[in-house]
Amino acid sequence: MDILNVALPALGEALTLLFQPQQLMFLCAGVLLGLSIGVLPGLGGIAGLSLVLPFMFGMDPVAGLALMVGLIAVIPTSDTFSSVLLGIPGSSASQATVLDGFPLARKGEAGRALAAAFVSSLYGGLFGAMILTCIIFVARPLILAFGLPEMMMITILGMSMVAILAGRVPLKGVIACGLGLLLGTIGSAPAGGSLRMSTYDIPYLVDGFSLVIVGLGIYAIPEVVSLLRQDKPIAGAGKLGRGWLHGLRDWWNNKWLSTKCAAIGVVVGVIPGLGGSVVDWIAYGYAVQSTKDREKFGQGDIRGVIAPESSNNAKEGGGLVPTLIFGIPGSGSMAVFLGGLALLGMSPGPAMIRQDLDITYTIVWSLALANVIGAGLCVLLSNQIAKLTTIRFTLLAPFLFMMIAFAAFQSRQSLGDLVALVGIGLIGILLRRFDFSRPAFLIGFVLSHQAEQFTNMATQIASARFRRSFEAGLDYIVSPITVTILVLTVLSIVIGIRQSKNIRENIETYTGTKRAPFLFMLVVTAYVGVAIVDAATISRFGDKVFPLTVGIATMIACLVLLVRMMRRPETDDAFIDLESGGADAEAPHGLWRTLSWFLGLLILSGLFGLVIALAIFFVTFFRLRARLSWLSAVLYAAAGIGFILFLANVLGRDFPPGLLQEYTNLPWPLR
Repeated sequence: MDILNVALPALGEALTLLFQPQQLMFLCAGVLLGLSIGVLPGLGGIAGLSLVLPFMFGMDPVAGLALMVGLIAVIPTSDTFSSVLLGIPGSSASQATVLDGFPLARKGEAGRALAAAFVSSLYGGLFGAMILTCIIFVARPLILAFGLPEMMMITILGMSMVAILAGRVPLKGVIACGLGLLLGTIGSAPAGGSLRMSTYDIPYLVDGFSLVIVGLGIYAIPEVVSLLRQDKPIAGAGKLGRGWLHGLRDWWNNKWLSTKCAAIGVVVGVIPGLGGSVVDWIAYGYAVQSTKDREKFGQGDIRGVIAPESSNNAKEGGGLVPTLIFGIPGSGSMAVFLGGLALLGMSPGPAMIRQDLDITYTIVWSLALANVIGAGLCVLLSNQIAKLTTIRFTLLAPFLFMMIAFAAFQSRQSLGDLVALVGIGLIGILLRRFDFSRPAFLIGFVLSHQAEQFTNMATQIASARFRRSFEAGLDYIVSPITVTILVLTVLSIVIGIRQSKNIRENIETYTGTKRAPFLFMLVVTAYVGVAIVDAATISRFGDKVFPLTVGIATMIACLVLLVRMMRRPETDDAFIDLESGGADAEAPHGLWRTLSWFLGLLILSGLFGLVIALAIFFVTFFRLRARLSWLSAVLYAAAGIGFILFLANVLGRDFPPGLLQEYTNLPWPLR
């Protein structure tokens, strides 16, 4: 009763503060800004919050909170546009949506997929805000119950989703996940700083690869290149299909799935450090495992959109729990949010909940209201924005190349970002061509850093306790939470392997000769071998044990697959090669010739800087590849460059310089 006596007046004061005209205006401004940023692939909440941070100093606290919460609440909703319409994850939290959302768009049902996604996001956001409202006073013991062993097990549970996404040949899924884990270990080790698969002669590699570049390279580059080769609209029929009312009915028919996945989002969001990089995969895996008719997942099943979208927005409510109660960010965007709170003169933690409960609940209700406004706008605009799928893709591709390059460059503001993007994009193209699970690769990369970090710390503490006594060590490792998560992980793997053949990233596959797939596997095996040798030469045990273990496990899978390839005929699924038949083989434009356009943009950027390179690239592409008139090519180029200059000016960003900028002093934006 004491809690209610304190909480209810605070809730009332929060609502009074929130519905003042000035606060509503800032909330709507944040929502509109979040929608604008979320639509652009690869930018996400961190870039959006970084944009508004300079304006936080000196603002009214409630107004500043409304602006920031409006922005972070709606980005998980608006980033669905690029995931569904273009097959490019709008952020790390919308990767799983691509698996079924993009196939729906290609069937001409983009409007339906977007509407279902937005309603799911709205429901997930409201669910997260409701849970956050109730959990403020009871979350402390819940969060404290998750120590390093529990967080390590949650990470392993996330990696178990590889089983359900492994595809026709489970070994390929294991190898793809292993490659992702190994890619995540490149650079200096988090514990001792030892260099792994890198050298100080190439400084870019020392810091490893960013998630933005890997996500864009694995998904965006292969899909853009594949669609560009077809030279037709994304939706083959050129129709949007059934609209948002049908999407609303889809959500209503799957409301319990949406509720369960929203609960998953809250739970994962509450755990600091996991954030949105894993929650969508866990929700997607649950959706597959909990349904009987799984055949359409990966081919355009609306449940594959509803599940991850419900969890994404609910995760934001969960992420605010450790952020507000302990000042511990639940994700990267929450870390920037903490910086904004500091600029507003606030100190999140138990003291804030005790002394400023009305402000705390203002954040909660701002989150709920922003979800309503954002989802409403997205639903109203979905049919109009979905018309992008009916435009000839050759006219869209250059602008997508531009946005992908600009988003990748924001990683470290280095030309190396673009080189890494092309290199990882080539890996993504080959994984797609030979039917290796790209989601499994991405899950491995996303969880690599935290899996190693949690494992090292948990091992060190457990070793110290075991030296004290066996019982003390066992009590630390074996807790009710770890046992429960372990059981869930085993069940997820068993069920996932049984059902993995029903979850296909590529619906139709073809086998050709043994040569190309076998050569690709030899190259992969050679890389894994080099990674093992490199890890073995590291002197510090804590820095080498993780990549060495992952490398050996991946090597075993590679060798087993190679043996299978040598024994089986060329019609076996191990020899799947999309260039042997179907749409890719019959495409009017070749794979490498199409990819050369992006390589050309990279080379031009290295010579003249991105802005001049874009001008040359746009005019050349539109004239030669799209076969537009010179006037139309120049106008399209001017429109694209004008947009990117406006965006860079608003975000306060520079462009990648080239050799020209090193020898000449040019004005912005050419410098």
